[in-house]
Amino acid sequence: MTDQRKIAIVGAGAVGITFAYTLQLSGLAREILLIDLDKKRLAGEVDDLNHGLFFVPPVEIRMGDYEDCRDARIIVIAAGAKQKPGETRLDLLKRNAGICRDIVRNITKYNSEAVFLVVTNPVDVLTYVALKSSGLPRNRVIGSGTVLDSARFRFLLSRQCGIDPRNVHAYVLGEHGDSEVAVWSMIHMSGVPLESVCQKCPNTLTKEKKERLTNAVRESAYHIIEAKGATYYAVSLAMQKIVEAILRDEKSILTVSSLMEGEYGMGEVCLSLPTVVGAGGAERVLSPPLAPKERDALLNSARVLKESIDQIDL
Repeated sequence: MTDQRKIAIVGAGAVGITFAYTLQLSGLAREILLIDLDKKRLAGEVDDLNHGLFFVPPVEIRMGDYEDCRDARIIVIAAGAKQKPGETRLDLLKRNAGICRDIVRNITKYNSEAVFLVVTNPVDVLTYVALKSSGLPRNRVIGSGTVLDSARFRFLLSRQCGIDPRNVHAYVLGEHGDSEVAVWSMIHMSGVPLESVCQKCPNTLTKEKKERLTNAVRESAYHIIEAKGATYYAVSLAMQKIVEAILRDEKSILTVSSLMEGEYGMGEVCLSLPTVVGAGGAERVLSPPLAPKERDALLNSARVLKESIDQIDL
């Protein structure tokens, strides 16, 4: 039996700990369990978080091991290896796939009822690894996918059009990575098509500006990593939104990553499409109409991901 407000986070690096802090502030969780190989550093992180409990809604924050996940409602996988000098991207992918596989198999010994949320990159490939390692239905193993990419897209469009980003509806689909697809044909501002809004924009969205915006979304993480070493604030907020949708059964449409089962003819690959997220996880995957070039780009993104999946042992 799961505790409906207990969340376990495996991996207490920058992303895992920032998410724990974001979760602590939100009041969503009754208990936050943190698991990491570096017990000494983790103990310090847990103490630091607990010293702020006076200022936030009641929550228990503690460190533990895999068996402590037995009643967790959501299990977040944020653990992964960093690239070693001289190591190829494929070697790193294989190492992280092995880490993800071991984590999932260790947890499912104690808990096969939780929703698994994978955040470690490459998130789509590792979501597939986690799903296949767990034996769980596709709705209960999801990745953070392009939820953050879609938020970045909305932010840049809001700046371009002078509209509150919360009123901008735009999606990035496919891989969370270089082959992701910014879907211009679906953009609207609270029901008003982009073209109608842009007639009154301070800056007209030309084809060249659209390409620059698309590239800016795709390259955002590279610029942040170059400037400060890692991204963790915005991704932790994206994770909070996904967790909130599950805990509160919101039926929110989010671009989480999940297994494709025939959408646009795709299969045996995890990627992001607009998805109804609720208590059951990824409860329904939507296949909205796409412009021909966008559909082709999405299928290409699936091919790129499938090539990576085919190179690892499952």
